[in-house]
Amino acid sequence: MYQVRVDVSARNPGKVQAALTETRRGLNELVLEPLREEQYYEMREPFSVMSLVKSPMGLMVGFMLLVVFIMPKLMENMDPEEMRRAQEEMRNQGVPSLANLLPRSG
Repeated sequence: MYQVRVDVSARNPGKVQAALTETRRGLNELVLEPLREEQYYEMREPFSVMSLVKSPMGLMVGFMLLVVFIMPKLMENMDPEEMRRAQEEMRNQGVPSLANLLPRSG
């Protein structure tokens, strides 16, 4: 297979010159044939339910469904006395504020 340099004239429309690159010998006749058919476009992947589940939005929705439906079932199985104790501990601790977290100067 030979490498060919093709010059197309901008000043003279239709004037084309071809020469072999190794020997710089001019060609009178040039026939070009494609080696293979080019694929310019990517094939679109078919629709998949797993692609929705694996997406970040699908993971967030799955987590929220888990919290909404599974967590209440777990809380039902918890002992009422233990639940009351945990709520009282949370009330006694209070909500930590930013002022409590910062070191005091003085």
